[in-house]
Amino acid sequence: MKQPVTFKHEFVQFIPEELQEGTIYVSIRFATVTHLCACGCKTKVVTPLKPTDWKLTFDGKTVSLHPSIGNWDFPCRSHYWIRNNRVRWDEDWSQKRVDANRDYDRRSKQKYFSNEDAPDETVAHERPANLTLQGSPIPSKRSWLRSLWPWWLGDR
Repeated sequence: MKQPVTFKHEFVQFIPEELQEGTIYVSIRFATVTHLCACGCKTKVVTPLKPTDWKLTFDGKTVSLHPSIGNWDFPCRSHYWIRNNRVRWDEDWSQKRVDANRDYDRRSKQKYFSNEDAPDETVAHERPANLTLQGSPIPSKRSWLRSLWPWWLGDR
C-alpha cells in the first residue's frame, strides 16, 4: 500500500522553475496546475485546466483535481486522485486500457471543439465499457453540480 500524501496548495501567477515536494501550484492566469509526482519520484506533473482536460475545485481551504492523474509515461506509473489536498491512490492500468482511454480523450476533444454547443452527454456514451474509475463511467464534460456529487457523498 502506498503512503498517504497530503499536499499544500499555492496560487501563483507563474509556475516556479523549482517545484517543492508536497506543493500543488495553481496558476489561474495560465489555467495550469503543476506538482511533483505524489509517489516521490520528483517528476513534474502538469495538468492543464480546460473543459476537455482537468477541472480544479477550490473550496476556500483545499483544492481537488478531476479526473484522476495517471502518470502512464513515467517510470513510476503512479495513478491517483487529488481530493481536498490529499492523494487517494488508485490502481495501475494495463497499456491496453491506457491506449483506449487516450483514444477516447482524443475523440472527445475533437467532438468538443468541433461542436461546443453540444449537450454534456454527447460524448459520454462513446467511452468504452471497460473504462471506468471507481465503478462508474466518467463523462467528458460535467456540470459544476455533478462535480460536487462525489464530494457530497463523502467520496473525497
